[in-house]
Amino acid sequence: MWNRLFGNGSDAASPSVAVVRDITIGRQVRVDPLAWRRLPGAAFTLDRDTLEISAQGIIKLDEGGYVHRFYTDDELMLQAVSQKADGSDADDFTLFRPWTSTYPAGPWDTAFADRLRKPDWEEAGLPPYRRFWYPGDDREQPPVQLWEAVYWERDAAPVKHVKQACMLYARDVAEGGVVAGQELLLAIAMQPERGDLTHEIMVGLPLLPAEFSA
Repeated sequence: MWNRLFGNGSDAASPSVAVVRDITIGRQVRVDPLAWRRLPGAAFTLDRDTLEISAQGIIKLDEGGYVHRFYTDDELMLQAVSQKADGSDADDFTLFRPWTSTYPAGPWDTAFADRLRKPDWEEAGLPPYRRFWYPGDDREQPPVQLWEAVYWERDAAPVKHVKQACMLYARDVAEGGVVAGQELLLAIAMQPERGDLTHEIMVGLPLLPAEFSA
């Protein structure tokens, strides 16, 4: 899972996107359905095991390293974290699906931003989640700030840069008192340059390298 805190900054050094484990724009990714079927009662489910990648995002981390995001037309997101820009050493993989997307009531509406600082997250229709970052710390903490460059073509310039403030949460999923795995919740306040601010909730799960292929 994500074991590095994100920093802010945008990646505009190269118009070309990385190919991570053979995954990039225009390719298919097959995911083992057991990755979510083994989590009874999880909110994360999918009705297919093949992802058609139509867009790709890159985030450069202040501390070094990169976050690579691969999107489908219906906004499923496969994410990989690496130290190298080409993603060849990626070792941290997660898969997310959208849960809700809302607009703030106005510039004065800071409720979502305030929630991002809390150690727990409660969302309608979902069980409680505990903050994954800042483990063991129950104090309020600032959300992680980042910029994502989004591409629609492999060898073109990014179509947009998106400013994000986010926090990652997790919960154990158990069956018969035995923990079967973890489910993740990613809360994001996101705003493209010259675009509108939205509040995004995504649910997901960590993936092992053996659980997907392109």
